[in-house]
Amino acid sequence: MPLLEIKNLHVEVEGKKILNGLTLTIKKGQVAAIMGPNGSGKSTLAYVLAGKANYHVTEGDVLLDGASILEMKPDERAAKGVFLAFQYPVEVPGVATMTFLRTALNAQRKTRGEGELSTPEFMKLVRDTSAHLGVNQEMLRRPVNVGFSGGEKKRNEILQMAILRPRLAVLDETDSGLDIDALQIVAEGVNRLRSPERSMIVITHYQRLLNFIVPDVVHVLAKGRVVKTGGKELALELEAKGYAQYVDEAA
Repeated sequence: MPLLEIKNLHVEVEGKKILNGLTLTIKKGQVAAIMGPNGSGKSTLAYVLAGKANYHVTEGDVLLDGASILEMKPDERAAKGVFLAFQYPVEVPGVATMTFLRTALNAQRKTRGEGELSTPEFMKLVRDTSAHLGVNQEMLRRPVNVGFSGGEKKRNEILQMAILRPRLAVLDETDSGLDIDALQIVAEGVNRLRSPERSMIVITHYQRLLNFIVPDVVHVLAKGRVVKTGGKELALELEAKGYAQYVDEAA
């Protein structure tokens, strides 16, 4: 059984149709890249998967392990293992990063019927994980993303993903605004989390991210639906030729 099945998904935002019959299957352990021009529905897909408000599904379904998640609240989806890394991570003034991480992790463990981690267990987990991502102790003491550079915010999100260990990770243009050094650090963090039991959707405009996070499959979105699927070489073709032919086909 695939981990994620999206069936004939139609979505409206403020009365405007964004997704128009999107159908997509993500296998367990698969890293799937989603590429497409501005306005093709890439971020809308990410928000619908995470359960963001005001994204209205008018037709179709989204199945995780064969069960629909559309009626689940965002926290219920998170407990089921869905994680969204935002294109522009939000700041949370007044909440220390360590407090945020521990609260999120223990909330998910409680929902799954697991015990909370003790303080020493949690501290060891964060210390071991953050060292690989260039996240220092000073960053962990600061409020979530407040005063962070773009690269620091993205590394902090990958740290969250590494701590929460989701089954489905959706990375929405995580390369946005990153220089090459920060991109390599973020990509290394993502690659460390590749697993036969974890699937990832990597949403990006550009092929350069896929030099570092090599996808198993590439899907092209245009006009709110998948118009082409191929291997990693498809990303190179898009880099060379652009999206015009696929936009025309979708029209």
